[in-house]
Amino acid sequence: MKAFLFAFGLMASAVLAADDDGFVPLYNGRDLSGWVNANCAPETWSVREGVIRCTGQPVGALRTGKQYENFILEVEWRHLSPAGNSGIFVWGSPIAAPGVPFLRGIEVQVLDHGYAEKYEKQTGKKSDWFTTHGDVFPIHGATMNPFGRHHGDRSFPSEERSKASPEWNHYRIVGSNGVIRLSVNGKEVSGGENCNYRKGYLALESEGAPVEFRNLRLKELPSSGAGAEMTAPLDSGLRTIFTGLDLRGWQTNTATAARWQAGGNRIALKAGDANPEATLWTDKKFGNAEFILDCRQPKAPDGREVVSPAVRLRGADGKPFEIKLTGAAGNYQRFSISVKGHDVTVKRNDEEIQRLTLPASTPEPGVFGLCDTGGVVEFMNLYARDL
Repeated sequence: MKAFLFAFGLMASAVLAADDDGFVPLYNGRDLSGWVNANCAPETWSVREGVIRCTGQPVGALRTGKQYENFILEVEWRHLSPAGNSGIFVWGSPIAAPGVPFLRGIEVQVLDHGYAEKYEKQTGKKSDWFTTHGDVFPIHGATMNPFGRHHGDRSFPSEERSKASPEWNHYRIVGSNGVIRLSVNGKEVSGGENCNYRKGYLALESEGAPVEFRNLRLKELPSSGAGAEMTAPLDSGLRTIFTGLDLRGWQTNTATAARWQAGGNRIALKAGDANPEATLWTDKKFGNAEFILDCRQPKAPDGREVVSPAVRLRGADGKPFEIKLTGAAGNYQRFSISVKGHDVTVKRNDEEIQRLTLPASTPEPGVFGLCDTGGVVEFMNLYARDL
């Protein structure tokens, strides 16, 4: 009997090995070790009974800690409510693209049929620019030439194969040498070529509705030598310091706290009289660090100059050091502020615009703050890393 059980065990192991065929699990089934919360709240992503669960709030992404170039990815997904929206990002950037909560990359759409039904009810016609069966398209700076029927650079599926909530769907995504192919529930339906990036991070998307993912497994394929211009930036250690939902991790004077509002991936300051006491400070203190944030303010209607938004360094105790974020009127601008010792470098959209020196008396480490300059201003995509 023991011999039989031993032989049966060997047979089972052989079957498992054959089924595996070079695939490895993309998560451990217990927690999110090896994954990075790109820009969501701590509770947005969780694991329960081997399933990755997403609340859908805020919009954002959970990405791999490792970049991938050529691979086969298999994943099952289901929406928990009709009209749910989500996606899988391929060859994505490590942090959100400027002015949006999404990674730059190729999106493989994960959309419930109720979304199209809602659109048809509201407009009185069927959509001619999206489907709910596995569209593939580049987003926020990425590029791709779509296969088959398409709308712009959005590849439409050749067949309608996905199942409605709450049924599970199976995706097989093959990415190789800048070509992406999607199979939905067993058959290839959409994709594209000449993708840029063609090496980067894989990510799951949070976009407004609860969604679940399971049985993520991946097989890496040999590299085809993606060059630097085709490769997403490497993770530099930047981590979100904003939940996208509320002001957890931040504090301000209680008398002026109502001026600051959070939600929808943004921190907004309402108009009012400028009040230095209304600075919004991080709870965490930083020494040598880099801060990334996207900022915009309305343009003055009559062309007059507006007061520039500003941030403060190592403040709260004693007199903080203030930095004006010039050129933020109109569209979102991405600012990078690097602090090394007493040297400060400020960049706007990757171009250096200021070099400053902190006073010798500036405390270290210290908190980081968003200033109340009196005007309406919005911030999003707030990240920090130690240097």
